[in-house]
Amino acid sequence: MEAAPANARKPYPSDLTDEEWALIAPYIPQAKPGGRPEEQPKREILNGIFYVLCSGCAWRMLPHDLPPWQTVYHYCRMWRHDGTWQVIHDLLRGDVRVAEGRHRQPSAGSLDSQSVKTTEKGGSAAMTRPSTSRAASAIFSSTRWASSWR
Repeated sequence: MEAAPANARKPYPSDLTDEEWALIAPYIPQAKPGGRPEEQPKREILNGIFYVLCSGCAWRMLPHDLPPWQTVYHYCRMWRHDGTWQVIHDLLRGDVRVAEGRHRQPSAGSLDSQSVKTTEKGGSAAMTRPSTSRAASAIFSSTRWASSWR
């Protein structure tokens, strides 16, 4: 199904531009044959997903001029589970690397050992017993006892 005309609604800052849509459209899964026809264009579903991601709003707070939040959430979740988001990420990353004159796939990787957290005391966390505060336990039990009298 084709995208809605550009003048159908006022665009949001998070909406895909025509150039962005042209890059991502080939990677969006098509509707399964034999099913009922799609009611919402995939571009508008993506616009809804990007609106939630950029604004940080709850799914249910999606504006009414975008597809229903249930539809947008369904596609976002489905594409996460079937690997569509990972495929899009990997392919677009490869396109960026090629555009920069590099190989499509990285040839090496590195890990920074400084960013790996260890236990504060050193050694295995399984070998150190957690400390408990007797004062905190006494306060908790006394407040629980006092609240039972109300």
